[in-house]
Amino acid sequence: MVRFDPWNPDFVAYPYRVYDELRRDAPVSYFQPTNQWLISRHADVNTLLRDRRLGRSYLHVATHEEFGKQPEPDFQEPFWRVIRAGMLDVEPPVHTRLRRLVSKAFTPRMVESLRPRVRAIAEGLVDTYVEKGGGDLIAEVAEPLPVTVIAEMLGIPDGDRHLLRPWSADICGMYELNPSLEAQHTAVRAAADFAGYLKALARERRQRPGDDLISALAGIEELTEDELVGTCVLLLNAGHEATVNVTGNGWWSLFRNPGELARLRADRSLLPTAVEELMRWDTPLQMFERWVLEDIEVHGVTIPRGSEVALLFGSANRDPAVFEEPDRLDVGRADNPHISFGAGIHFCLGAPLARIELMESFGALLDRAAKLELRQEPVWKPGFIIRGLHALDLTAE
Repeated sequence: MVRFDPWNPDFVAYPYRVYDELRRDAPVSYFQPTNQWLISRHADVNTLLRDRRLGRSYLHVATHEEFGKQPEPDFQEPFWRVIRAGMLDVEPPVHTRLRRLVSKAFTPRMVESLRPRVRAIAEGLVDTYVEKGGGDLIAEVAEPLPVTVIAEMLGIPDGDRHLLRPWSADICGMYELNPSLEAQHTAVRAAADFAGYLKALARERRQRPGDDLISALAGIEELTEDELVGTCVLLLNAGHEATVNVTGNGWWSLFRNPGELARLRADRSLLPTAVEELMRWDTPLQMFERWVLEDIEVHGVTIPRGSEVALLFGSANRDPAVFEEPDRLDVGRADNPHISFGAGIHFCLGAPLARIELMESFGALLDRAAKLELRQEPVWKPGFIIRGLHALDLTAE
């Protein structure tokens, strides 16, 4: 067994050499520390994401006990009440109903109509960033852009928006492998606080509706209060965690590949393919998990009902069976079936909005910052599943 170690900072900083060995020697392998089956090849990951014998949850077909699992401790109840009321962690028919209701806000026309506002926000953030000579690109550009966009969509008042990013970061801590007890309690508190805030805001909007998503959701009778809260929390978390990390990881990738950065600066028409390539080359969501609802077989290995599979997106996106010269960053890569947004019924609903945010963010920096230079090499956060940098400190002019 090669050294897959998601708690090792060196592995988190560069997992791709290990992925190469997994794909070649052990495309299906059992990882005892997390009791998961690692799936590393693109074809297998792509197939299993679409296989209805697997699910994000098993609670629609079995109890914890029937699946041989221990129920979560009582203190986690506020967290799971929020998370399991959103569409990401449920399966049909509940998932189908929730996605149908929320997708009305994410039609191609609705999302495209947001582009001028996204551009204005991005340009304003970049102008401020350049005027002060740079700083932490993640804190000053990458984070505020998607948070502002989703906050405006939801209708979160300006004075409350500073609460959103800390809540999201704390909640997402529960998604890491074997989170510490402290991280669990932190996630529970954040979920409870965010839920309380959203419930109060939704009640207010039912009385005085506005032109925002919370008002629209609050007016849907078939949506329960918990489902409204779960949906809004999911939209915040999914709506900006990945975008923030694609921005930070992406610029760090370009600095490590100066020829590709120069190529992008010289030919702005490459921006659409560059955004897709940056999502592939240093994937922000390295792993996505599924429960096995019926026995499956992958490469002759039987994975029994009740098991959990860990689908390695970062490995799939570097698979040489799919990508020519997968370890080479190519901002003009045309054939790029990366799976950074997932696949199947849980394919990221916000993918079109994320692409617009990334295009406008990278475009504004390329247009308005003639020179960007790294002040110091960045450090990776300890998280493996949601993988990003602590900061990206740059000079800008």
